[in-house]
Amino acid sequence: MADLVDSVRAAVTDRADLPGMSLMEHLTELRKRLIHATVYLLIGFAVAYAFHERLYGFVQKPLDDLHIALNFTHPTDGLNLYLKTALLGGAILASPFILYQLWLFISPGMYANEKRYVVPFMAATIGLFLAGAWFGYHWVLPGAIKVLVLDFGKKFNPILTIEDYTQFFLAVILGLGICFELPILIFFLSLFGIVDAKFLLKHIRYAILVIFLISAIICPLPDPFSMILFASPMLVLYFLGVGVAFFVHPSRRKAKEANKAA
Repeated sequence: MADLVDSVRAAVTDRADLPGMSLMEHLTELRKRLIHATVYLLIGFAVAYAFHERLYGFVQKPLDDLHIALNFTHPTDGLNLYLKTALLGGAILASPFILYQLWLFISPGMYANEKRYVVPFMAATIGLFLAGAWFGYHWVLPGAIKVLVLDFGKKFNPILTIEDYTQFFLAVILGLGICFELPILIFFLSLFGIVDAKFLLKHIRYAILVIFLISAIICPLPDPFSMILFASPMLVLYFLGVGVAFFVHPSRRKAKEANKAA
């Protein structure tokens, strides 16, 4: 832990020569980016709501394939399902623009040669999230419903409400989508010099422990095999992050500058 603290201090010191912003300037910039991101989200929501019936069919399909009907206990449950579905779809549609606002906010703390990563950052962030969501939608969600409802609940009459299923659906899709962003987190930690490939490999046992703990929390199934199914892609992504850390760590940039100077 001490070496991690030292790395953070070194990263802050290393970027002290970059043009700084006052606290009020940071807050003004943050407010500006949040407003722009909110506008893009609202536009995405409006577009997605125009197709809310198709989006509902997308959400309902895992249950339709298993011939399970949804029920509602409150008059607004149907409307809430359409709104939440449209909000999720709108967030995905607006994600490139929202991510660009995030990049604009953090870019003042980067060197000029680091800012060239904007396109790979946006492409990888969106791609990894969609990969996690796809994995959850096509593998985890149908399997979880089948095991929990048709296997464990085969002696009972299932009554799935819209509210419960929507929360379950979003937890699986968003949970896996966010978990698949692990290489992006490692990318920024490495870019700022906080961690490197050697550090990540040295502490891999702690990373494996954390990954399995997260898998146990977000996995909707109670058996160990399902938890391993959740953890496996995250472990692969961690090793992918190790490779990313090797290539983007500031030490490589300084080594290149030293070679050019020689």
